[in-house]
Amino acid sequence: MPVSTAIVWLKAASAVLMIGLGLMFAVAAWPPASGLVTFMVDLLFWPIDGAQSVAAPETRIILAIGGGITAGWGVLVWQIATHLMPSNPAMARNILIRSLLTWFVIDSTCSWVAGAWINVPSNAGFLMLFLWPLMRM
Repeated sequence: MPVSTAIVWLKAASAVLMIGLGLMFAVAAWPPASGLVTFMVDLLFWPIDGAQSVAAPETRIILAIGGGITAGWGVLVWQIATHLMPSNPAMARNILIRSLLTWFVIDSTCSWVAGAWINVPSNAGFLMLFLWPLMRM
């Protein structure tokens, strides 16, 4: 895959998934805007039964922080794809792969421990969206 194609792929995935999800989580810190995230949490703690909530203040602050970090990570991926990858694709690739694998191992392990095992295959799909173009460059 040409580096230019990988750049387009990474920018699209970071914009939609990382920045989009990050903003969705951050906005869910405001209770009237938390419906979609509440549903996602209920889905992750299968079965869908309405038992989960993101209404507690301590949950809302974690949504705000985690959403901001996720959106910021998406901006970082976008910037690496835009500014570093064209001139030094090997370095950009190494930075992104290490970052993605660190996220995947920690997020998936802790999701499993927390009882939200269904997040592991979701994480694997998310990971593949990014690793695929990086490995094919």
